[in-house]
Amino acid sequence: MQAKKHKIALVGYRLNKGGLEKVMSSLSVYFGELGIDVHNIVFVDDIGYPYSGTLVNIGKMKLGQRNFFRKLNLFLFFNKYIKENEFDFVIDFRYRVKPLQELIFSKFIYSAKTIYTVHNSHLQTYLPNSRFLTRQICKGKHSVVSVSNGIKMLVDEKFKLQNSVLIYNPVDLDKIKTMAIDQIDINSPYIISAGRFDANNVKQFDKLIIAYSKSILPQKGISLVLLGDGDLMDVYKEIANRTEFTDKIYFLGFKGNPYKYFKNALFLVLCSKYEGFGMTLIEALACETPVISFDCVSGPNEIITDQENGLLVENQNFGSLVKAMNLFVENTVLYNQCKNNSLKSIEHFSIKKIGKQWQNVMGINIY
Repeated sequence: MQAKKHKIALVGYRLNKGGLEKVMSSLSVYFGELGIDVHNIVFVDDIGYPYSGTLVNIGKMKLGQRNFFRKLNLFLFFNKYIKENEFDFVIDFRYRVKPLQELIFSKFIYSAKTIYTVHNSHLQTYLPNSRFLTRQICKGKHSVVSVSNGIKMLVDEKFKLQNSVLIYNPVDLDKIKTMAIDQIDINSPYIISAGRFDANNVKQFDKLIIAYSKSILPQKGISLVLLGDGDLMDVYKEIANRTEFTDKIYFLGFKGNPYKYFKNALFLVLCSKYEGFGMTLIEALACETPVISFDCVSGPNEIITDQENGLLVENQNFGSLVKAMNLFVENTVLYNQCKNNSLKSIEHFSIKKIGKQWQNVMGINIY
């Protein structure tokens, strides 16, 4: 008798450009390679990352005008799709900033085999501030997966959930190695940073530009490359134009293959207001490029061992960030040590090892 084929729904807002979306993409491909029937459900018509199985692009559907009736039709379609397909598991990667909506999803759409994910230390992006509401939403669900130990500690302390689990974000080392060998069109030495240029300025590229201009890097002919796009692009360009090194600051936009740029950079810098895990740190290290990061509440200190594969800087201390960038340029022994340790330091985050943890959580044993 043939074994029943497992069936999983991955639910997100989009499948493009962000770190969270990249995680959803990686798991979709991984589950598909295991022979699992994967359904990728997205609410915004923005598809760029690879996936396995079926794509349900609700954002592309004609469900009426953007008003109450469209939202109702969306709800009814989503509810019907989840119910009719009888998924073994539903994994929810969405931002969940509307508590009432999430309570409705929890009670009327999602079953007990639902897994919620929490991707940064700004918990209200994924779980309501109210302990009562969060516990009602998560009650009876399979798991609440935090992507770093720092996040899990915050979730456990605030909400006292019984189904809290830690699973780090995965990285596809083989894919990155293959894509990183592509040629780039940058001839000068450079450092790099990457992320969304969102209106909340989470990645703080404006302050990174100023920190770079205060460092010794421009005088040594080392450029700053920024990958990403979004609402603040013009703001960042204006700040760059006000420095005396505007000719050394490059805005390359969003890149489907950032790895070739990571591979050829001297090092990557992350100076976010907050992080969940810090996927760009993992990806840069996978490209054998050392990293510098603020020691955020969660994420970076679970990836970086200070002065072993990168430098950890006091959180939000931009003066210390300048000193760290200078140190990596001036201390070649330290820099080379971190570079040599980079790849092996993140091998435990490989998609094969993290994917197996997902299998264990769901009780799906496929080898």
